Amino acid sequence: MTVRRRAVTVLTATALLLAGCSAKTITFTRGAGRPLSGSSQAATGAGGAARCTYTPDATGSTTEVGTPPASPKAAPATMHITTNLGPIEISLDGLKAPCATGSFAYLAGKHFFDNTKCHRLTVEGIWVLQCGDPSGTGSGGPAYRYQNENTGAPYARGTVAVANAGPATNGSQFFFDYKDNPAIPADYTMLGRVTKGMDIVDRVAAGGLAAEDPTGTGGFPKLEIVLQAVTVTYP
Repeated sequence: MTVRRRAVTVLTATALLLAGCSAKTITFTRGAGRPLSGSSQAATGAGGAARCTYTPDATGSTTEVGTPPASPKAAPATMHITTNLGPIEISLDGLKAPCATGSFAYLAGKHFFDNTKCHRLTVEGIWVLQCGDPSGTGSGGPAYRYQNENTGAPYARGTVAVANAGPATNGSQFFFDYKDNPAIPADYTMLGRVTKGMDIVDRVAAGGLAAEDPTGTGGFPKLEIVLQAVTVTYP
């Protein structure tokens, strides 16, 4: 996947060749989400807090909102998304991915995702819906990046993961797996799982593409989905 900001590819020629599909590679943009190579787990300190490093990123279409706290809570959380098609809820794994969870909580608190469109749908080779780019181009995100966490397991239907453009390039873009995706390499932080609203993701996927990206790696979904408001809550 390629997420633009720095183009994020969820799959690139070397990062992920789609087995048994077409010879196309699936790229996301900065946010799109290319697989990260290697995983870097966050260190967890005393008191249930993680130690995270968020480094400046001036590539792509960045939005300056400051940086998240370096010691977010290492605890489960819930992402509540109000869309034009209905509500979606995601259970965030703040224990295994505390830095990513802390980043999404921080951005949600800044209204970073409000009124943004999911900009990419893939319907061949891999099956994902990608969102989280305020620019709507696949190259947007916050003016910082951070390491991967919680990689290694299959991207099963219902999994939500952070898109990136390579090692340590995580930002705000994320993707829903609307089918099992065994072809995606274990290079993306698994943020959590959809607990409500998977039917909405399915509707968008079933609607197909409005227009295919010239590179053949997906395109804008025909059924528009807008993230009207996003909040993240810890218990």
